[in-house]
Amino acid sequence: MIYVDVNKDESGLIQSFTMKGHAGFDEKGKDLVCAGASAVSFGAINAVEALTGVTPHIELGEDGGLLYCQVPDGLPEDKRSQIQLLLEAMVVSLQTIEEGHGQYIQINFL
Repeated sequence: MIYVDVNKDESGLIQSFTMKGHAGFDEKGKDLVCAGASAVSFGAINAVEALTGVTPHIELGEDGGLLYCQVPDGLPEDKRSQIQLLLEAMVVSLQTIEEGHGQYIQINFL
């Protein structure tokens, strides 16, 4: 099971997210749920960097079963808004995967 924890601040802005675990939908290299979730999350991080010029703090697990991403503090409002739009789009895409394959991926909002 892939667990996605989305951490929001008191105003509802995404501060960080953690994706951990393995879907178990299929064997390694053929797991479409894992591939989809990975593509969506890494694509969002790449979009944040490419489109806003902001590099989030990233931590990766050695076995590929952990991705942690934290938005830096103290960003100008325009950058923060752009990042939020990209991360909210990521969440929508992950929720779409969860709707079809909820036994392999779970999203939690903290």
